Amino acid sequence: DGRGAIHLETSRIHTVHPLGADIPVGALTAVTGASGSGKTTMVLESLVPALRAALAGEVLPAHVRDVDPAGISRVNLIDATPIGVNVRSTVATYSGVLDELRRAFARTEEARAVGLKAGAFSYNTGSLRCPTCDGTGQITLDVQFLPDVDIECTDCRGSRYGQEAHGIRRDGLTLPDIMAMSVDDARGAVRGLKRADALLGTLSGLGLGYLALGEATPALSGGEAQRLKLASEMGRRQDGALFVFDEPTIGLHPDDVHVLLDVLQRLIDRGATVVVIEHDLDVIANSDWVIDMGPGGGADGGRIVAQGAPRDVAARPDSVTGRYLRAARPGILG
Repeated sequence: DGRGAIHLETSRIHTVHPLGADIPVGALTAVTGASGSGKTTMVLESLVPALRAALAGEVLPAHVRDVDPAGISRVNLIDATPIGVNVRSTVATYSGVLDELRRAFARTEEARAVGLKAGAFSYNTGSLRCPTCDGTGQITLDVQFLPDVDIECTDCRGSRYGQEAHGIRRDGLTLPDIMAMSVDDARGAVRGLKRADALLGTLSGLGLGYLALGEATPALSGGEAQRLKLASEMGRRQDGALFVFDEPTIGLHPDDVHVLLDVLQRLIDRGATVVVIEHDLDVIANSDWVIDMGPGGGADGGRIVAQGAPRDVAARPDSVTGRYLRAARPGILG
């Protein structure tokens, strides 16, 4: 769209030869190639740390000869690492929905009658949490000579809340009731809570409407974790932002790949630049720009075989990705 391109130049590192790459600003770029072809080295070991160093006024990584940020002012790496280290982090806490629900339940007549404030409704620290499992929803069995075993708390049945919380209702529902619901179902339970509905709507739009609000985030798949990390980014302008995704389609059903593409396009529509390390042909074919590494992996890779629009890469006889694109999308060459 004429906003220029991030330019990266590197010298040799590992099995990757010296590279020169251009990544269009305000567009979706797919970095492709066989396993071991140098995608990770180029994006995660070169582009991301070089941009972060340049933006902070620090020295570039030793193998990076030059980087031109082209107006990029922040770098967001959205990877598949689990969110939170323990079961205390849930979809509801990470997304901010629980904060809204706690305040709403504290405003009910029953809560005010017994002096309960919003803090009481936290399953992590509040007075309404289950005293048996301390709000984790599970208890650990110490079995001699065997690893510890986590089982559902027999008192709260995994709800994380004590008996008193089950007696405080808003529109006929308790907070444990809502925490057990899916994101999509919970939207009907938050009538009148504008921000909670907006947060749930964002999760739904990310293709996460089936997740339970009380689901522990470390248990999410890599693809789910990546999309949940985007929840706080979806409603804001993204001018100057670069989002980097490491194989976001892993474990996704083909229908969900289209949800992901829609999410990436929404980021771009708000001004972002997006780079994905990817092997999924749907994502590659729908990208604005492709940088294809290879031609093979390891010693047979480490070069940029082709860079250009998907149809340009498909036209290259020496590009393995191009060959796959031609087979999957016979009309791609026009």
